[in-house]
Amino acid sequence: MFRYTKLSLLREVGLWLLALVFLLPFYFLITIALKPDDEVFTTSPLAPPSTAYFGNFATVLTAQGNSNVVLGLINSLIITAGSIFGLVLLGSLTGYVIARSTRRWSRGVYYLFLIAIVLPTQLGVVPLYIGARTIGLTGSAWGMIILYTGMLLPLSIFLYAGFFRGLGIEYEEAATIDGASRTQIFFRIVLPLMSPATGTVAILAGLIVWNDFFTSLIFLGGSSNQTLPVAMYYYIGSLVSEWNKIFAIVIVSMIPILAFYLFAQKRFIQGFAGGLKG
Repeated sequence: MFRYTKLSLLREVGLWLLALVFLLPFYFLITIALKPDDEVFTTSPLAPPSTAYFGNFATVLTAQGNSNVVLGLINSLIITAGSIFGLVLLGSLTGYVIARSTRRWSRGVYYLFLIAIVLPTQLGVVPLYIGARTIGLTGSAWGMIILYTGMLLPLSIFLYAGFFRGLGIEYEEAATIDGASRTQIFFRIVLPLMSPATGTVAILAGLIVWNDFFTSLIFLGGSSNQTLPVAMYYYIGSLVSEWNKIFAIVIVSMIPILAFYLFAQKRFIQGFAGGLKG
Protein backbone atom coordinates (compact mmCIF):
# COMPACT_ATOMS: atom_id res chain seq x y z
CA MET A 1 0.00 0.00 0.00
CA PHE A 2 1.31 3.43 -0.93
CA ARG A 3 2.21 5.73 1.98
CA TYR A 4 2.54 9.47 1.53
CA THR A 5 5.80 10.40 3.26
CA LYS A 6 8.01 13.45 3.53
CA LEU A 7 10.10 12.04 0.69
CA SER A 8 6.96 11.89 -1.49
CA LEU A 9 6.28 15.55 -0.67
CA LEU A 10 9.82 16.54 -1.61
CA ARG A 11 9.49 14.66 -4.90
CA GLU A 12 6.23 16.43 -5.71
CA VAL A 13 7.71 19.85 -4.91
CA GLY A 14 10.75 19.05 -7.04
CA LEU A 15 8.56 17.96 -9.97
CA TRP A 16 6.45 21.12 -9.72
CA LEU A 17 9.56 23.29 -9.69
CA LEU A 18 10.95 21.40 -12.68
CA ALA A 19 7.62 21.84 -14.51
CA LEU A 20 7.72 25.58 -13.84
CA VAL A 21 11.24 25.78 -15.26
CA PHE A 22 10.12 24.04 -18.46
CA LEU A 23 6.97 26.18 -18.72
CA LEU A 24 8.82 29.49 -18.24
CA PRO A 25 9.85 29.81 -21.94
CA PHE A 26 6.20 29.28 -22.94
CA TYR A 27 5.19 32.05 -20.53
CA PHE A 28 7.67 34.45 -22.16
CA LEU A 29 6.48 33.35 -25.60
CA ILE A 30 2.80 34.00 -24.87
CA THR A 31 3.16 37.23 -22.88
CA ILE A 32 5.46 38.91 -25.41
CA ALA A 33 3.31 37.77 -28.35
CA LEU A 34 0.29 39.44 -26.70
CA LYS A 35 2.04 42.78 -26.10
CA PRO A 36 1.62 45.78 -28.41
CA ASP A 37 4.69 47.41 -29.93
CA ASP A 38 4.97 50.13 -27.27
CA GLU A 39 5.20 47.58 -24.44
CA VAL A 40 7.74 45.16 -25.89
CA PHE A 41 10.83 47.17 -24.91
CA THR A 42 9.35 49.34 -22.14
CA THR A 43 8.16 46.54 -19.84
CA SER A 44 9.84 43.53 -18.27
CA PRO A 45 9.54 40.19 -20.10
CA LEU A 46 8.09 38.80 -16.87
CA ALA A 47 5.33 41.39 -16.80
CA PRO A 48 2.07 40.37 -18.48
CA PRO A 49 0.59 42.73 -21.10
CA SER A 50 -1.70 45.47 -19.81
CA THR A 51 -4.34 44.16 -22.23
CA ALA A 52 -4.16 41.09 -24.45
CA TYR A 53 -3.36 42.40 -27.93
CA PHE A 54 -4.14 39.90 -30.71
CA GLY A 55 -3.20 42.30 -33.49
CA ASN A 56 0.22 40.63 -33.78
CA PHE A 57 -1.44 37.36 -34.78
CA ALA A 58 -3.65 39.17 -37.29
CA THR A 59 -0.59 40.85 -38.80
CA VAL A 60 1.26 37.54 -39.05
CA LEU A 61 -1.66 35.66 -40.60
CA THR A 62 -2.35 38.32 -43.24
CA ALA A 63 1.21 38.49 -44.62
CA GLN A 64 1.52 37.90 -48.37
CA GLY A 65 4.18 36.83 -50.86
CA ASN A 66 7.03 34.65 -49.62
CA SER A 67 5.93 35.46 -46.06
CA ASN A 68 2.43 34.02 -46.49
CA VAL A 69 2.12 32.13 -43.20
CA VAL A 70 -1.38 30.73 -43.85
CA LEU A 71 -0.33 29.22 -47.20
CA GLY A 72 2.83 27.83 -45.60
CA LEU A 73 0.73 26.32 -42.81
CA ILE A 74 -1.58 24.60 -45.31
CA ASN A 75 1.36 23.28 -47.34
CA SER A 76 3.05 21.97 -44.19
CA LEU A 77 -0.14 20.18 -43.14
CA ILE A 78 -0.51 18.54 -46.57
CA ILE A 79 3.14 17.48 -46.81
CA THR A 80 3.30 16.23 -43.22
CA ALA A 81 0.05 14.26 -43.46
CA GLY A 82 1.02 12.74 -46.81
CA SER A 83 4.48 11.78 -45.56
CA ILE A 84 3.06 10.14 -42.41
CA PHE A 85 0.56 8.15 -44.48
CA GLY A 86 3.30 6.90 -46.82
CA LEU A 87 5.64 6.04 -43.95
CA VAL A 88 2.96 4.12 -42.03
CA LEU A 89 1.83 2.19 -45.11
CA LEU A 90 5.22 1.34 -46.62
CA GLY A 91 7.08 1.06 -43.31
CA SER A 92 4.57 -1.35 -41.79
CA LEU A 93 4.45 -3.56 -44.88
CA THR A 94 8.23 -3.72 -45.25
CA GLY A 95 8.82 -4.18 -41.54
CA TYR A 96 6.29 -7.02 -41.44
CA VAL A 97 7.98 -8.84 -44.34
CA ILE A 98 11.43 -8.44 -42.77
CA ALA A 99 10.25 -9.57 -39.33
CA ARG A 100 8.33 -12.60 -40.55
CA SER A 101 10.81 -13.78 -43.16
CA THR A 102 13.11 -16.66 -42.18
CA ARG A 103 15.52 -16.22 -45.08
CA ARG A 104 19.04 -14.88 -44.73
CA TRP A 105 18.46 -11.87 -46.96
CA SER A 106 15.96 -10.37 -44.50
CA ARG A 107 18.62 -9.80 -41.83
CA GLY A 108 20.97 -8.25 -44.40
CA VAL A 109 18.25 -5.90 -45.64
CA TYR A 110 17.44 -4.97 -42.04
CA TYR A 111 21.06 -3.97 -41.40
CA LEU A 112 21.08 -1.93 -44.59
CA PHE A 113 18.15 0.09 -43.28
CA LEU A 114 20.03 0.59 -40.00
CA ILE A 115 22.99 2.00 -41.94
CA ALA A 116 20.61 4.33 -43.80
CA ILE A 117 19.39 5.69 -40.45
CA VAL A 118 22.93 6.51 -39.34
CA LEU A 119 24.01 8.21 -42.57
CA PRO A 120 23.15 11.94 -42.71
CA THR A 121 20.63 12.72 -45.44
CA GLN A 122 22.47 15.94 -46.32
CA LEU A 123 25.11 13.82 -48.07
CA GLY A 124 22.64 13.02 -50.84
CA VAL A 125 21.01 16.42 -51.29
CA VAL A 126 22.78 17.27 -54.56
CA PRO A 127 21.93 14.03 -56.46
CA LEU A 128 18.43 14.07 -54.93
CA TYR A 129 17.86 17.61 -56.17
CA ILE A 130 19.17 16.81 -59.64
CA GLY A 131 16.95 13.73 -59.88
CA ALA A 132 13.88 15.54 -58.50
CA ARG A 133 14.37 18.45 -60.90
CA THR A 134 14.79 16.07 -63.84
CA ILE A 135 11.40 14.41 -63.23
CA GLY A 136 9.67 17.64 -62.23
CA LEU A 137 9.24 17.11 -58.49
CA THR A 138 10.94 20.29 -57.24
CA GLY A 139 8.57 22.98 -56.05
CA SER A 140 5.82 20.37 -55.69
CA ALA A 141 4.03 19.13 -52.57
CA TRP A 142 3.90 15.63 -54.07
CA GLY A 143 7.64 15.74 -54.63
CA MET A 144 8.24 16.64 -50.98
CA ILE A 145 5.95 13.84 -49.79
CA ILE A 146 7.88 11.32 -51.92
CA LEU A 147 11.20 12.77 -50.75
CA TYR A 148 10.35 12.72 -47.04
CA THR A 149 8.86 9.24 -47.31
CA GLY A 150 12.09 7.94 -48.85
CA MET A 151 14.30 9.78 -46.34
CA LEU A 152 12.44 8.58 -43.23
CA LEU A 153 11.45 5.11 -44.46
CA PRO A 154 14.47 3.37 -42.82
CA LEU A 155 13.45 4.76 -39.42
CA SER A 156 9.85 3.64 -39.95
CA ILE A 157 10.92 0.13 -41.00
CA PHE A 158 13.29 -0.15 -38.03
CA LEU A 159 10.53 0.72 -35.54
CA TYR A 160 7.90 -1.51 -37.13
CA ALA A 161 10.23 -4.50 -37.54
CA GLY A 162 11.15 -4.35 -33.85
CA PHE A 163 7.50 -4.39 -32.85
CA PHE A 164 6.56 -7.15 -35.25
CA ARG A 165 9.31 -9.37 -33.86
CA GLY A 166 7.83 -8.95 -30.38
CA LEU A 167 4.34 -9.88 -31.57
CA GLY A 168 3.37 -13.53 -31.45
CA ILE A 169 1.99 -15.28 -34.53
CA GLU A 170 -0.94 -16.96 -32.76
CA TYR A 171 -3.49 -14.49 -34.10
CA GLU A 172 -2.13 -14.84 -37.62
CA GLU A 173 -2.26 -18.63 -37.46
CA ALA A 174 -5.83 -18.57 -36.18
CA ALA A 175 -6.88 -16.19 -38.98
CA THR A 176 -5.17 -18.42 -41.55
CA ILE A 177 -7.15 -21.43 -40.31
CA ASP A 178 -10.35 -19.37 -40.66
CA GLY A 179 -9.51 -18.76 -44.31
CA ALA A 180 -8.24 -15.16 -44.18
CA SER A 181 -5.75 -14.06 -46.83
CA ARG A 182 -2.36 -12.55 -46.00
CA THR A 183 -3.65 -9.10 -46.91
CA GLN A 184 -6.68 -9.46 -44.63
CA ILE A 185 -4.51 -10.78 -41.80
CA PHE A 186 -2.16 -7.82 -42.05
CA PHE A 187 -4.70 -4.98 -42.34
CA ARG A 188 -7.41 -6.37 -40.06
CA ILE A 189 -5.39 -8.11 -37.35
CA VAL A 190 -1.67 -7.28 -37.35
CA LEU A 191 -1.71 -3.55 -38.16
CA PRO A 192 -4.34 -2.67 -35.48
CA LEU A 193 -2.12 -4.40 -32.91
CA MET A 194 0.70 -2.15 -34.05
CA SER A 195 -1.04 1.07 -32.98
CA PRO A 196 1.75 1.94 -30.46
CA ALA A 197 4.34 1.62 -33.23
CA THR A 198 2.13 3.58 -35.62
CA GLY A 199 1.77 6.37 -33.05
CA THR A 200 5.52 6.46 -32.52
CA VAL A 201 6.26 6.58 -36.26
CA ALA A 202 3.58 9.23 -36.84
CA ILE A 203 4.80 11.58 -34.11
CA LEU A 204 8.52 11.20 -34.81
CA ALA A 205 8.07 11.60 -38.56
CA GLY A 206 5.56 14.40 -38.08
CA LEU A 207 7.95 16.38 -35.90
CA ILE A 208 10.83 15.90 -38.33
CA VAL A 209 8.83 16.85 -41.43
CA TRP A 210 6.96 19.73 -39.77
CA ASN A 211 10.11 21.37 -38.39
CA ASP A 212 12.40 20.67 -41.34
CA PHE A 213 13.77 23.84 -42.87
CA PHE A 214 16.82 22.86 -44.91
CA THR A 215 15.16 20.36 -47.25
CA SER A 216 12.11 22.57 -47.80
CA LEU A 217 14.28 25.59 -48.55
CA ILE A 218 16.28 23.66 -51.16
CA PHE A 219 13.40 21.89 -52.90
CA LEU A 220 10.57 24.43 -52.43
CA GLY A 221 12.32 27.80 -52.11
CA GLY A 222 10.76 30.42 -54.35
CA SER A 223 7.69 28.31 -55.19
CA SER A 224 4.08 28.75 -54.08
CA ASN A 225 4.25 25.45 -52.16
CA GLN A 226 6.82 26.48 -49.57
CA THR A 227 6.27 25.16 -46.06
CA LEU A 228 5.75 27.04 -42.82
CA PRO A 229 9.43 27.04 -41.69
CA VAL A 230 10.44 28.64 -45.00
CA ALA A 231 7.64 31.22 -44.76
CA MET A 232 8.76 31.97 -41.19
CA TYR A 233 12.32 32.41 -42.43
CA TYR A 234 11.30 35.05 -44.97
CA TYR A 235 8.90 36.76 -42.57
CA ILE A 236 11.25 36.91 -39.58
CA GLY A 237 14.03 38.18 -41.83
CA SER A 238 11.94 41.26 -42.58
CA LEU A 239 11.03 41.98 -38.93
CA VAL A 240 14.55 42.50 -37.50
CA SER A 241 13.62 43.05 -33.80
CA GLU A 242 9.80 43.01 -33.65
CA TRP A 243 9.79 40.24 -31.06
CA ASN A 244 6.05 40.32 -30.42
CA LYS A 245 5.32 39.41 -34.04
CA ILE A 246 8.20 36.89 -34.14
CA PHE A 247 6.83 35.13 -31.06
CA ALA A 248 3.33 35.24 -32.52
CA ILE A 249 4.43 33.37 -35.64
CA VAL A 250 6.27 30.84 -33.46
CA ILE A 251 3.04 30.16 -31.52
CA VAL A 252 1.12 29.73 -34.78
CA SER A 253 3.66 27.16 -35.96
CA MET A 254 3.51 25.26 -32.66
CA ILE A 255 -0.25 24.82 -32.34
CA PRO A 256 -0.86 22.10 -35.01
CA ILE A 257 2.02 19.84 -33.97
CA LEU A 258 1.19 20.22 -30.25
CA ALA A 259 -2.43 19.33 -30.95
CA PHE A 260 -1.32 16.26 -32.91
CA TYR A 261 1.02 15.19 -30.11
CA LEU A 262 -1.73 15.53 -27.47
CA PHE A 263 -3.99 13.42 -29.68
CA ALA A 264 -1.44 10.64 -30.19
CA GLN A 265 0.63 10.83 -27.00
CA LYS A 266 -0.85 7.65 -25.51
CA ARG A 267 0.34 5.58 -28.48
CA PHE A 268 3.66 7.41 -28.49
CA ILE A 269 4.34 6.52 -24.84
CA GLN A 270 3.25 2.93 -25.42
CA GLY A 271 5.56 2.75 -28.41
CA PHE A 272 8.61 3.80 -26.42
CA ALA A 273 7.66 1.45 -23.60
CA GLY A 274 7.40 -1.41 -26.08
CA GLY A 275 3.81 -2.17 -25.12
CA LEU A 276 1.27 -3.75 -27.43
CA LYS A 277 -1.87 -3.03 -25.44
CA GLY A 278 -4.35 -0.59 -26.96
